[in-house]
Amino acid sequence: MIHFFSLRKTWLKPKRNNATQNFVLFDGVCGLCNFFIDFLLKHDREDVLLFAPLQGETAKQFISTIDPSNLETVVFASEGKTYTKSDAVLEILQSIGGIWRLAIIFKLIPKSLRDFVYSYVAKNRIAWFGQKETCRMPTEKERGKLRY
Repeated sequence: MIHFFSLRKTWLKPKRNNATQNFVLFDGVCGLCNFFIDFLLKHDREDVLLFAPLQGETAKQFISTIDPSNLETVVFASEGKTYTKSDAVLEILQSIGGIWRLAIIFKLIPKSLRDFVYSYVAKNRIAWFGQKETCRMPTEKERGKLRY
């Protein structure tokens, strides 16, 4: 029984990597994106994530082909790999650990279907969730986790 509990504790821990940092790149003016970032800041209790708006200089380090007029995906850069769309969301949730690691079950759904739903929401996100005039400003507590 002890073995089961130690396995569970290990499985639920956040994904830490020593080689690189976990960067979540998001549309800084999108209401839905900012809601997602607020959610991650609340649930990233081990501080494994860093954040940067796609409109900023930090994002250009990871993606040289960013088109500022077409920011319809969250990007997750981790361990030398770059994930987009539904893969990015699932990898981000995996990285924070805890109950959110169960999101892996959505990988059973074909990527094409997951990305179709993701793209539909992305195209309508501004109409549904609004848009901010400027990029998100971090609180005092968040300053160490946000890059621009």
